[in-house]
Amino acid sequence: MTTQTWQIDSAHSGIHFSVRHLVIAKVRGQFGRWTGALAVPDGDFSRATVDVTIDATSIDTGVADRDAHLRSADFFDVEKFPELTFRGRRIESKSGDRFALVGDLTIRGTTREVVLDVESAGQTKDPWGNLRAGFAGRTSIDRKEFGLTWNQALEAGGVMVGDKVEIEIEVEAVRQDATVAA
Repeated sequence: MTTQTWQIDSAHSGIHFSVRHLVIAKVRGQFGRWTGALAVPDGDFSRATVDVTIDATSIDTGVADRDAHLRSADFFDVEKFPELTFRGRRIESKSGDRFALVGDLTIRGTTREVVLDVESAGQTKDPWGNLRAGFAGRTSIDRKEFGLTWNQALEAGGVMVGDKVEIEIEVEAVRQDATVAA
């Protein structure tokens, strides 16, 4: 058996999120620095595993003061927990080009299983002869399950920050020429 390595091209990929603010609107953001790779046994993506490391300091919502608050101990506490990780452990086939990627997400030292609903966008060769594969994934998490509990009650009812965080991921991965024999 040989295992192919597919490096995630973070310049052509993205990790985006949204969360309710003041109950009535959504704040959107992304992580600007992260790396990842897929290990694909015998070229069979249905058996692939995924490892992603996200630089927590690279959080970007477009508002510097909010980003600083998100980096603080109230939220990600980047001084103690500079990285978020995702380890995709197994794939469950759905229908056609859709599958569930089951893995462990770690935020602030807390690890929980999450399931991403993923759609394969197929494969193509780029102008330089590299084989690329594309995927789009979605999931939602309860931020409190990862120790992100800061909030503020509103005078009119509700809270400042919603608990449910929607996550959307676009991945373009490049197959590396060398494969590893197992």
